[in-house]
This record gives sequence, C-alpha cells and structure tokens, in this order.
Amino acid sequence: GASGPRVVTIAIVRDQFEGREMARIMSFIMAVFIMVPAIAPAMGQGVMYLFDWRSIFTSFFLLAAISFVWFALRQPETLQKAERKPFSPAQILSGCREVLGNPQAMIFTLAGGLTFGGFVTYLSTAPLLFRDLYNIVEGFPLYFAILALAIGAASVTNAKLVLRFGMRALSTWAQIIISLVSCLALALFVALDGPPPLWLFMAYMMLVFFCFGMLFANFNALSMEPLGHVAGIAAALIGFLTTALSVVIGAAIGQAHDGTAVPLVAGFAGLGLLSLVVTRAGERRGAAKSHT
Repeated sequence: GASGPRVVTIAIVRDQFEGREMARIMSFIMAVFIMVPAIAPAMGQGVMYLFDWRSIFTSFFLLAAISFVWFALRQPETLQKAERKPFSPAQILSGCREVLGNPQAMIFTLAGGLTFGGFVTYLSTAPLLFRDLYNIVEGFPLYFAILALAIGAASVTNAKLVLRFGMRALSTWAQIIISLVSCLALALFVALDGPPPLWLFMAYMMLVFFCFGMLFANFNALSMEPLGHVAGIAAALIGFLTTALSVVIGAAIGQAHDGTAVPLVAGFAGLGLLSLVVTRAGERRGAAKSHT
C-alpha cells in the first residue's frame, strides 16, 4: 500500500521536471521519505503514551484517509493523454528492459542502493547501539529525531546549491565526505578505550546523515533523468532495486553488531567508498563512449 504513493510521487515529479530542477524538487520529496522513518519512533511513542497499542492501527487509517482526500482534491494529472501508453504485460516488460538497459539509470540505482544500505543498517541497529553504548532507552526517540534534522537541513541546502553546482558535483563531494569522515571515525573509535563521547558520536552521525540527504535526492534525479518517457515503470523498478539492495546490505552489516559503533561506521566507510567507485567508473565509461 505504501509503495504505490512512493512510485507515483517520483513519476509525477519526473513528468514535470528534469535535470537540476528535478533534483531541487526531489530534495524536499526525499527529505520526507527519509525523515518519516527517522521520526516514526517518537510519533509512535507519543500515540502509545496518549492512547493504547490499538491506536497505532487507527493512525494508519487516519493518515491514509487524509492523504487520499488531499491528493484527490489538489493534485492534477501530470501525464498528458498523448504520452500515455496502454497498460499491458508487453508494455511493462518493454519498459523494464529499457530501464535495465540504461547505463546511467543503473549506475545511480546501484550507488543509491549502496548508500541507502548504510542508512538501513542504522535503522536496524540504532536502538541496540544507543542502549549498549550510552544506556539510552526511553530517550532514544529524541536522539533518533535529532539526527533526522540533519536530513532536513540537507534537503534545504541541496535545493539551494544544486541549481548552481549540479547533481554530480554535489553527490561526489557528499560521497567523499562520508568516506573520509567515516574512515577517520573508525580509526578513532577503534583506538578509544570504550565508547566515544555521545557528543562526538552525534556530531559524526549528523554529518553523515547530512550527506545522505544530499545523495538520496541527487541519485534519484540522476537515475530518472534519461527515463522521462517511462517514468512510472522507471520509478517502480529503480525503487525496487534500490530498496532490495539496501535491505540485503543492511541485514548483512546489522548481523555484525557487537555492542560497539565499529560495524556501523565501517559499513558507512566501505559503502561510501564503493558507491564513489561505482559512480566515478560509470561516469568515466560514459564519457569515453560519448567521445568515441
């Protein structure tokens, strides 16, 4: 149920925008996509505090109803009749082949999956991490929400900077920062006798989350850029591949949790470097083909 609106949202944006302008709009869209799971524990705890556990399911219905009414009243159709294609298995299969055969789309889908894999690792291990390192249990949703603010700040910053510097430049710098800072943090955390100070850990995580916020928007825009004529299928397939890869990565790294921050930080460092290698190698290969 939740996957449909996610796909449709990206397709609607691609119907109306492309290039840097799409990245600017996607900055705000992806901020919502990422911040919701980040602040969800605090929201859920609030609902449980005011009511009982059954009210969680009532909130599902209320949120869906509000979204449905708002969307029906406010959102016009963005795909013109002349550009619509028949709904058929053959058409869907043809669109999937085109998406999978597009090098730019696949490069940034893979890079996005690697990046999001680090975020999924954090989502799956964060409660254990704060409990084991700092004995934070009841106050966990507050710290979780504070880190989400970094993603919100990144969305505003990316929306302002992307029109000037472009998606590729901002993405490259974000990947470099994640990789370098995580390598330094990994060396420091291993050398420390015990957990790092909470303020240091939070500062490091906020910087990484800020870079994540930059990458999510730009990678989505870059992967969708050449596929405007099949935006719906592209949004669905790219979303599926990105999510599937990130879940596998997040589960694998999450299994390595040992009560310290080392596995998480090592995952950020490795995934950041790997995504940088993927995008740079793909860009060089594309540039070489264009010159020939």
